[in-house]
Amino acid sequence: MSIEQTPPNLDNTPDNDVVEDRISDDRISDDIDRIHALCEILEPSFEQIEAGVPIEDESLRDKFTELTVLLAELHPADVAAVLESLPPRERNIVWLLVAPEDDGEVLLEVSDAVRETLIESMDKDELLAAVDDLDADELAELADDLPHQVVYEALQTRDEEEREQVKAAMSYEDNQVGAIMDFELVSIRADVACEVVLRYLRRFDSLPDHTDKIFVVDENDVLQGVLPIRKLLVADPEDMVADVMATDVVRFRPEDDVEEAAQAFERYDLVTAPVVDENKKLIGRITIDEMVDVIREESEADMFNMAGLQEEEDLFAPIWDSVKNRWMWLAINLCTAFIASRVIGAFEGSIEKIVALAALMPIVAGIGGNSGNQTITMIVRAMAMGQMTSTQAGRLLKKEVGVALVNGIIWGTVMGVISWLLYGNIGIGLVMVAAMTLNLLLAATVGVLIPVMMDKAGRDPALGSSVLITAVTDSGGFLIFLGLATMFLL
Repeated sequence: MSIEQTPPNLDNTPDNDVVEDRISDDRISDDIDRIHALCEILEPSFEQIEAGVPIEDESLRDKFTELTVLLAELHPADVAAVLESLPPRERNIVWLLVAPEDDGEVLLEVSDAVRETLIESMDKDELLAAVDDLDADELAELADDLPHQVVYEALQTRDEEEREQVKAAMSYEDNQVGAIMDFELVSIRADVACEVVLRYLRRFDSLPDHTDKIFVVDENDVLQGVLPIRKLLVADPEDMVADVMATDVVRFRPEDDVEEAAQAFERYDLVTAPVVDENKKLIGRITIDEMVDVIREESEADMFNMAGLQEEEDLFAPIWDSVKNRWMWLAINLCTAFIASRVIGAFEGSIEKIVALAALMPIVAGIGGNSGNQTITMIVRAMAMGQMTSTQAGRLLKKEVGVALVNGIIWGTVMGVISWLLYGNIGIGLVMVAAMTLNLLLAATVGVLIPVMMDKAGRDPALGSSVLITAVTDSGGFLIFLGLATMFLL
């Protein structure tokens, strides 16, 4: 009988039933609010708590006990959410009270920025204890944030197979499938009966998380197919695995992009998928929980990039760290705003003669910026979802120009009529129609070209897109509106 299995380390696997009970319990949000309140009360006693000195005040001692009990009841993911929402001193109080056996899980759940601050507050022994029970893929995920000596000593406590797995995962870039693949999996051979497989599985207390299929390999561990658990449970016990398994399998290489893998998980409704090397040998798997994290992180990264933030920021980061994270695009925005001011300055004479221009020109710039942001958001999303290639940029540009033309004529006419009624000058109304239409056309064109050019340059299409589109539509809107007014009204 040729059946193989990579033994799972299940000692620290969360009890899914407990997690579901906590999620469905309305008290979670109340507990978190209560933790915030308790931390505010205990914050003046931080030095005592940090030093392990007993709190003498009975009222404070009761609050301390209540906080400890509340934290013990929370899932590590909920503890991570609490830590991210607290300022540094209160965060340190909570971190001191988290059960040591949960430290590793919490570090995996918090954002990179908060994780860095937590790790800085821990000594070597605390870090080694925190990562001691983590699986190989989890240790690899934390390795880049841990001191090199901690990683080295943590690897020494693992067997040779686990050390190789950690090193393998660490050898890949963060955006590659190999960096997030899971080594806990069950594999079998195709030449055994389903009854034998069922008897084999019953030998284990539980299976690796998210096990929806068993991987079928040959004697060289080359992937042959997968046996879905749902098929195994209803198959005739005498059926051979080779007759029941599925051979049309979505598989990945460790060098594949994680964002593309996440799109495949969404497209094919996957829970797990095998990872194979260049010889089609099974080396790991990726799971839906990792893909959800990838989707969330990519979404957050796009949001930050569009706003001109270089990276995710700790909500309570030191002022100087936040300044360094935000300065570049603020500087760019300052330059573009200066350019816009110079455009206005060039038409000071026109504005002095027709004061109405000063009141109307922000409308032209504002609607252009809003329309451009709509366009650029659609294009960035299409790129992120793999729905758009560079060859389709021309068609999308024509489509967006058409939308801008229709909107420009409709809303330009509306504002033109309003301007005419307000100022009694039909010329101003006509200039408004033309300026709004032209600025919307400019916004649509730039809204398509900015992400396409960013992508061709190898940069994130969302990077600073909101800042850039606003700069173009502001300067362009002022130039178009004031230029037309100067040409036709003076």
